[in-house]
Amino acid sequence: MASSSDIIVLALGVILAAVYLFRDQLFAASKPKTVPTSSSKANAGGGNPRDFIAKMKEGKKRIVIFYGSQTGTAEEYAIRLAKEAKQKFGLASLVCDPEEYDFENLDQVPEDCCVFFVMATYGEGEPTDNAVTLCQNLSDDSFEFSSGEHKLEGLKYVVFGLGNKTYEHYNLISRNVDADLTKMGAVRIGQRGEGDDDKSMEEDYLEWKDGMWEEFARVMGVEEGQGGDSPDFVVTEVEDHPSEKVYLGELSARALTRSKGIHDAKNPYPAPITVARELFSEGADRNCIHAELNTENSGITYQHGDHVGVWPSNAEVEVERLLCALGLHDKKDTVIQIESLDPALAKVPFPVPTTYVTVLRHYIDIGAVAGRQILGVLSKFAPTPEAEAFLKNLNTNKEEYNHIVHNGCLKLGEVLQVAAGNDIHAFPTPENTTAWKIPFDIIVSSITRLQPRYYSISSSPKLHPHSIHITCVVLKYQSVGHERVGTRWVFGTGSNFLLNLKYAANGEESPFIDTKEEPGRVVAPQYAIEGPRGAYKQETVYKVPIHVRRSTFRLPTNPKSPVIMIGPGTGVAPFRGFVQERVAMARRTIEKNGPEGLADWGSIRLYFGCRTSTQDFLYKDEWPEYAKELHGKFTLRCAFSREVYKPDGSKIYVQDLLWEDRETVADAILNGKGYVYICGDARSMSKAVEETLCKILGEAKGGSAEVEGAAEVKLLKERSRFLTDVWS
Repeated sequence: MASSSDIIVLALGVILAAVYLFRDQLFAASKPKTVPTSSSKANAGGGNPRDFIAKMKEGKKRIVIFYGSQTGTAEEYAIRLAKEAKQKFGLASLVCDPEEYDFENLDQVPEDCCVFFVMATYGEGEPTDNAVTLCQNLSDDSFEFSSGEHKLEGLKYVVFGLGNKTYEHYNLISRNVDADLTKMGAVRIGQRGEGDDDKSMEEDYLEWKDGMWEEFARVMGVEEGQGGDSPDFVVTEVEDHPSEKVYLGELSARALTRSKGIHDAKNPYPAPITVARELFSEGADRNCIHAELNTENSGITYQHGDHVGVWPSNAEVEVERLLCALGLHDKKDTVIQIESLDPALAKVPFPVPTTYVTVLRHYIDIGAVAGRQILGVLSKFAPTPEAEAFLKNLNTNKEEYNHIVHNGCLKLGEVLQVAAGNDIHAFPTPENTTAWKIPFDIIVSSITRLQPRYYSISSSPKLHPHSIHITCVVLKYQSVGHERVGTRWVFGTGSNFLLNLKYAANGEESPFIDTKEEPGRVVAPQYAIEGPRGAYKQETVYKVPIHVRRSTFRLPTNPKSPVIMIGPGTGVAPFRGFVQERVAMARRTIEKNGPEGLADWGSIRLYFGCRTSTQDFLYKDEWPEYAKELHGKFTLRCAFSREVYKPDGSKIYVQDLLWEDRETVADAILNGKGYVYICGDARSMSKAVEETLCKILGEAKGGSAEVEGAAEVKLLKERSRFLTDVWS
């Protein structure tokens, strides 16, 4: 017989089931009435935040600009196009992140309107993360617009692509978007623009836009001159603002209030430096830093192959130079509030309120080479007729601009000094630098936000769960001289920021750099490494603001798959993490099954290249230790380009070693189903390695590099067995 408690439980179950089945009738009176909502496909707006057509009509905007951006550059060009449309024709634009909108009603764009697509190509010819859905909708023949068809008959559009010619799939996404739109019956205005970041994105944009706007005016029936110069921002000096509420370089509200939260690109984590050492031997004419950053209790995690973003500040000499050139040196600490006059078009790019010096030090990229377009704008504020003529000439004369500014690597502050006849070799002061009366809102509008610098993480979380390792060669070179500006040392912002931290963390003095013209007089740039309100220094420990960016650059999960890694120079960084990952796995396997547990593992081959075995052989002492732990599964091949030469006297590079090992390499790839990884220079090394692999695989297949070899490499890429992490 069932107990009384069983009967109670059974009865309760029956009652609850009945309540659930008849819930609508039982609770109808208490439920609020809801109005059914329709999708954007049938709804012209109705408050749908994802309906861009409704927003265009509501704001009386004849242009909508979609941008596919991974690092922010495409977004910046989208905003520039919107500003130029307003200045030239008085036309308002809606600038949109495509991730925030639906595209079923793209065929409802009014006839007197135009759609701009500013599309960057990312990775291996892929759309940026925020443009994936847009690209899928345009290319998928089964995707229906509001008409029920995959057609965009008569849609007027403009395309500008951002790419890099050193990569295989140069501007593929903008080309695909253009082809897809044309296929659907849309009509392009002007030529498709293509910017090449390897040379000069800015020059490509400037050469393209004038012809495009001319055709735009004709097709859209508008005349230039209907707009006007109007500022994007209003800058106001503020008195008696609570000091604790002023941003002095903090990158987020949480950083300002020192409250806890997730650490990401919008809220970097100040990671303490536990190790910072020089990797090149003493006497080398270059620097390479190995840094270890403590992430314990930060909530930050990473995987081998990920990237770490380092948020630098600008060099203090450039901060001082621009403060003096703008006549702001004496009021650099004045608190300012910045408001956008058109938030839809121009958002304030950094947190406010802040100060003049903070903007120049932490928030905008004053260390970049000055763009040609901005010089024409600034010429109106020149202190002398000669300075005005000089800037106007640089703005209109591309060849002169290239000789003086581009080849000379002149930053904005330096251009202003040169134009005014000041000595750019002297440390800038209000006494030796002519002040220009340039409104600060123009500086905020014209100079892009200071972005993080990304480095391939050179460690594995399996061995270093609470530590991220960075391997960074320091960028330092001499510019091309000109009669107006001689040859000078040029220093990369991010890497020299890290070099400063390395010196400070070890209590070292920054050494002088000798030149023929100025022996012992040139000192490496200094940075405000203690951070806002000393947040990046705790007693003797310095911190680096960082966040982690995920990557698909990963080892195969099965250790039986052979791995071939090619990484000369600092391209070896992620492969140090890869090898550490395998070492950690080997330790667990040996602990469980003994060394014989590695018997069926695939080989791990690393091809490394540098100048000499004694000067820049990175992690020279570590590789033999890893080899011991991997019990013969790890092979390191080194090309010393200034030490070992071919019989004809030419240098040996990593691709030459690959060719020497062609039988082993072909067997690992074709028979072992191996994986190939390349990291480093995209301009020459990556291409040369790929050509060699085509040659190896073509020969192994009994054919040619151009046909059989290229087909095999293509297949490897399609199956994600050929991965690259390269830069130009």
